[in-house]
Amino acid sequence: MSRRPNSELRRAEIVTSLLAVMSRHGYEKATIQLIAQEAGLTPGLLHYHFKTKAEILLELVKTMAGLAQGRYDELASNAQTPNQRLQAYISARLGLGEGADASAVAAWVVIGAEAVRQPEVREVYRQAAQAESALIKQLLTACLKQRGKQLKNVTHLAAALLAYMEGAFQLASAAPDAMPTGYAADMALQLMLRYIDAEPDQPARSRA
Repeated sequence: MSRRPNSELRRAEIVTSLLAVMSRHGYEKATIQLIAQEAGLTPGLLHYHFKTKAEILLELVKTMAGLAQGRYDELASNAQTPNQRLQAYISARLGLGEGADASAVAAWVVIGAEAVRQPEVREVYRQAAQAESALIKQLLTACLKQRGKQLKNVTHLAAALLAYMEGAFQLASAAPDAMPTGYAADMALQLMLRYIDAEPDQPARSRA
């Protein structure tokens, strides 16, 4: 297997360092000096790889989306049914245990706040949200079809799950002691399955 170029490794280290610093101090106080210190680099060497802090942030959004997809792929690798794939997805996003990263959750909440203020961050955040919504819709559509349910509400149901997750991330970051441990994944799955059960059945001719 070929080794990753040193510049690629350095960039990844810088991105990871921004995540760590931002989860502790927020984006505004995550200075280039602190990021460089976390990465074990000089500020000058950091600027060799990224011209601005905003560039690092944009790369972090893409990196986090890739890591989230990787965790889902791993948990879904043995899933045999639509329900199992939906459960794997929810566990990947909201579950505790191996692969869970509280600092990444905190950093994502900060990124969401920066998306309100910075147009370039907003665009990457929007793309990530659209991709996430599309995956959720795909998973829910499979569950609904398996149970012979109508699909007219699937887009709104996907949006509701995405909004639930973003709210859970916010609470986990800002008020972790206010919520029961481990509630998010269990309740998200129960809510989705109950909504699916409550959806109208497809007309008989549509199932033929």
